[in-house]
Amino acid sequence: MTTANADTHGRPGKPQGVGARVPRKEDARHLHGKGNFVADMAMPGLSEVAFLRSPLAHARIASVRVAEQIADKAFVRQAMADARDIVADSTLPTYQVSAQPPLASGKVRFVGEPIAMVFAPTRAEAEDYAEMIEVDYDDLPVYADVASAQAAQGDFVHEQWRDNVFVTLNVDKQFDELAAQAEVVVRRKIDLARQCMVPMEGKAVLAYWDHQADQLVVISATQVPHMIRSVLAQCLDLEQGRVRVVSPDVGGAFGYKCVLQQEELCVAWLAKTFKRPFRFIEDRREHLTAGANSREHHYEMVAYADRRGKLLALDAKITIDGGAYSVWPFTIGLEPGQAIGNLPGPYAFKGYRCVTRAVATNKPGFVPYRGVARTGVCFAMELMMDAIAREVGREPWEIRQDNLVQGEQMPFVNVTGKHLDSGDYPASLQQAMDMIGVNAIRERQRKGEADGRLIGVGLATYTEQAAHGTSVFAAWGTPVIPGFDQATARVTPDGGLELRVGVHSHGQGMETTFAQIANEILGVDVASIKLLHGDTGQTPFSTGTYASRSLVMSGGAVSQACKRLLPRLTHIGAHLLQADPASVAWNGDRLEAGGKSVSVKDVADAWYLRPQLLPPDVDPSGLEVTVGYKPKVDTGCFTYATHAAVVAVDPGTGGVEILDYVVVEDCGTMINPMVVEGQTIGGVAQGIGTAFYEETPYDDNGQPLASTLADYMLPGATEVPNMRLHHFETPSPHTEFGAKGMGEGGAIAPPAVLFNAVNDALKPLGAAELLRTPLSPIRVLAAIAQGSRKTEAAAVEVTA
Repeated sequence: MTTANADTHGRPGKPQGVGARVPRKEDARHLHGKGNFVADMAMPGLSEVAFLRSPLAHARIASVRVAEQIADKAFVRQAMADARDIVADSTLPTYQVSAQPPLASGKVRFVGEPIAMVFAPTRAEAEDYAEMIEVDYDDLPVYADVASAQAAQGDFVHEQWRDNVFVTLNVDKQFDELAAQAEVVVRRKIDLARQCMVPMEGKAVLAYWDHQADQLVVISATQVPHMIRSVLAQCLDLEQGRVRVVSPDVGGAFGYKCVLQQEELCVAWLAKTFKRPFRFIEDRREHLTAGANSREHHYEMVAYADRRGKLLALDAKITIDGGAYSVWPFTIGLEPGQAIGNLPGPYAFKGYRCVTRAVATNKPGFVPYRGVARTGVCFAMELMMDAIAREVGREPWEIRQDNLVQGEQMPFVNVTGKHLDSGDYPASLQQAMDMIGVNAIRERQRKGEADGRLIGVGLATYTEQAAHGTSVFAAWGTPVIPGFDQATARVTPDGGLELRVGVHSHGQGMETTFAQIANEILGVDVASIKLLHGDTGQTPFSTGTYASRSLVMSGGAVSQACKRLLPRLTHIGAHLLQADPASVAWNGDRLEAGGKSVSVKDVADAWYLRPQLLPPDVDPSGLEVTVGYKPKVDTGCFTYATHAAVVAVDPGTGGVEILDYVVVEDCGTMINPMVVEGQTIGGVAQGIGTAFYEETPYDDNGQPLASTLADYMLPGATEVPNMRLHHFETPSPHTEFGAKGMGEGGAIAPPAVLFNAVNDALKPLGAAELLRTPLSPIRVLAAIAQGSRKTEAAAVEVTA
């Protein structure tokens, strides 16, 4: 990996603050095997939990028989009468509510739905016990895809519903008027396959009763500990103060762990009921078959443009396979809401009509996945841009330059009301084209390759809505609406700093970047700054880590808290220096005046240990501050990037090799460029998986056909190219330091980039366009064959 325009030593005079490439503090414990994950924990009397899961996709439960010898260790829904169903309600007008029981009640709605849980001293014993439970089923019609689900006349996934549609959203902005002016109309059907998230660590939860605190303690690999505390208290009918959620080290999440899982509720109920510790660790087969799914979008797109490819209006129908249940707290409404709002992306057209619906099927419930809908809408929009270019006979980058919001138009409110706050989209496109060497690629294509492979170039420009807040989530009608994030900053007696935040890291490097923010303001050495997060018993409230929000929201709160400490430290320091506070200057973590200086440690020593040295008018609030923060505009700040790639396609085998991959990204002010690059590279790797490898197929009976990593393919080190990254830094006018969230961005563009590149390579063969993920060799060969058949048919017609 190489980078450009990135300072390798931090900014002058600020070696640890904002902009510095500080090595991640948290890496040391992980590289030395000293991390603390749920699976690492041991407690006296700990029982392991296993679940009996449904082998059928849709059926009524006629009877359940539990062997007598495990009757005190096995539980079905009826035994959990004091636990409520998981209900993710929404205020969206067409929304239909699905109640998800912790264990299946009355019927099963997808393969892998838990019907019974058992516990034993070991997981192996618990699995043996689960096999001693017998269930009789009465089959129901199976809806394995959105077409069959929408055609259903009865026996719906949820009996009380009027049909199998969770929610329908629509928008119409000047569509008819502008579409009527079009000289070119382009139509495409575009599809994304269903995927799993596949973090290194799957679901993991351990719960016990703390008798001293008289409190249920749930240790969960979650992104959102405070929200999980709220909903567990609600579902288990406990006061909030009697539930504590702790999130330890988390081995990746990507959205999979930002919702309440059935297993979390079940294990918490066991701990509450028996006042003993219980644990569940998801295995990989459970994750691939019964874990939540994502990404499955179906697009019908019609673009209306002028003769040169200027987009005038867009008509879109988006259908999302939402699975059986709407997840708490974001609901299935998040996905169509994000899709309808973000489909226009970085483009400035004014005519827009879109209908999007989420359909209930007999599959696991749909969970937000890194990029939430934006990977799908970027895929659809960018394939359409290439299709328009093909139709009007221009280069894809020329079409985009004409359609992108221009730098001088910023800030720009687009057709769906998104407030694009800052940046220069055309500049990122031009930089990517320069880095990829597009003119040289076209010349190379004309000459041909000695090995017979075909070269293609593809690109995509996208926006990433980050840190969107109250107004956005209120419009989506979710059960929990994010407001202010809080942070506590406390100077310790030895002059160090303790930060407490309600978000939680699952790989983002917060222990480092939040320390850098504090260092920028207070000068305290990063090594002396400790971040406490992931524990509702020790941290202020936050809705958690999701939607590329943590650094902007909680990082902004850390900044504000440290700024609030400054005058208190200055006042005490000035008194120690016998100087006017107005004359005191900060130099690192030292306060200077009149040729003398004191350190933050000296100030802390006075407050904690030698109060006789304090000024008489000292602030009694001390050296600790808790501050709430959200950006000035809570509709979100918009990161953006252009990705471009060169590929080589073997027309004989359908194999594709990525020869070059460049990223030109702008996430505003980078707190730590090294962390930004790591997030980008990891995201691109996931995007390559979406493009080429990952698919969770189901047969007509709703049976998952990829239940192991031998069937569910993932990119490895040899499939991820050596990327070249370039950074722009256009500060957001609405956030602390001008930072923008960017944790999801890397995963958004790659499928569109790589499909466009392969379609470009196959264009001389007259191959059919590839418009469905994943782009497997067999699909490449089918596209070539389809194009050959069309050519042969045309030749026959001419001859005749």
